[in-house]
Amino acid sequence: MLTDFLTAIRFPQNRLSALIMLAGILVAVSGLLCLFLAPFIGPAVFDNLWGVEPLGYIGGISLFSGVAIFAGGLLAVVIGLSARLAAERDNREKLQEEQGDHWRETTLSFFNEFDHDLGRPLRRITGRQRELRATLRASGDVADSEVMELLDEIERQAVNYRLMLSNIQVLVESEPLPMTPVEPAEVVRRIVERYIPVALEGNKNVSWWAEPPEFGMVSSNSHAIEHIVANLIDNAVTHASSQVEVTLSRDATQFYVQVWDDGPGIAAHYLDYLFERGWTPEVGRREEKTSSGLGLFIARTLARRCGGDLTVESVAEPQAEHHTSFLLALPMNGR
Repeated sequence: MLTDFLTAIRFPQNRLSALIMLAGILVAVSGLLCLFLAPFIGPAVFDNLWGVEPLGYIGGISLFSGVAIFAGGLLAVVIGLSARLAAERDNREKLQEEQGDHWRETTLSFFNEFDHDLGRPLRRITGRQRELRATLRASGDVADSEVMELLDEIERQAVNYRLMLSNIQVLVESEPLPMTPVEPAEVVRRIVERYIPVALEGNKNVSWWAEPPEFGMVSSNSHAIEHIVANLIDNAVTHASSQVEVTLSRDATQFYVQVWDDGPGIAAHYLDYLFERGWTPEVGRREEKTSSGLGLFIARTLARRCGGDLTVESVAEPQAEHHTSFLLALPMNGR
């Protein structure tokens, strides 16, 4: 009881409860004292009163009342402390959330500066290599094979670098995705054109079409669409044997982007894990990973944040019709 009392008086808002507890203790002690003295002084003071020693009766009532008063004070202390702890927890969580938001904003700010500073020289490098490639073609001279391999490597790594930065940006950002009017056909066309040179250097072909041809506008997030489709086409170009096909279609409520490739396909027992964060088939085989395993995880996460979904269908070798097909489905009018 002393510990509870000392705990209570530490906080000003609990002092009234502490006084109630103290009063309860005093009343209970007086009751115990009455019960103790009743056998000695009761008969001398009270000759006969209903066959009950009044002093003992008073002592029992006092003891019971004191315990009840003390319990009430203790309950008030517990409620007060619980409320204080809850308030402190809420304040701590709010502070952590504010610090987390500040950290995300700071990280995103640094990332944007980093992306801009490195993106500018990267664009100049890729622009120069394309100029050099065009000059070599125009000259009619047979270029050295090592030079062409270097130009192809620059083209391929530039696309990989851009996609890597895009993946990092999605992981850093946590704001709700704004829905604006978007022309999906233009977004998909731009991504396909970006990957055509990469596919050609591997003797692969990337084709795409929209149905209907005049696809029109939808309410969605262009950045999310671009990021998802870029990840899908990047995977398809990497694994295709010779052909990648990208199809854009729609119905009354949704529009779809299908990315199909004629690669070796994905084994059925891998399909359930394909969208898990950091997972690749190499993980299942306990081999060294050849990628981060973030691309498909981020792509499905973005699709669902936009109110849609990303699914996969695949037939693996040695089946003759081996292929892999990803289907992105998004609502026509935002979420």
